[in-house]
Amino acid sequence: MERVTELASERSVVIFSKSSCCMCHTIKTLLSDFGVNPEVHELDEINGGRDIEQALLRLGCNPSVPAVFIGGEFVGGANEVMSLHLNRSLIPMLRRAGALWV
Repeated sequence: MERVTELASERSVVIFSKSSCCMCHTIKTLLSDFGVNPEVHELDEINGGRDIEQALLRLGCNPSVPAVFIGGEFVGGANEVMSLHLNRSLIPMLRRAGALWV
């Protein structure tokens, strides 16, 4: 869990992902289209990815990816991010975290 916390605080937006996950791709594309440059950790491509995935499950992210952190805080997975976007809360949250300048 310590490693997840450490990695989640690297940038204003951090995404734990898997390279073959279509919902991960959707969330990365959505944030990129807003102009956000998140730190992305592809769990199927890094050492210790399975341990990080288990920690994300313990954190309550089910499925384990995508797991999105904004401002170092766990936001949730694809459903939570899309809900924030649809109720117009995502962009203000990204601005407060310093991920968007405009």
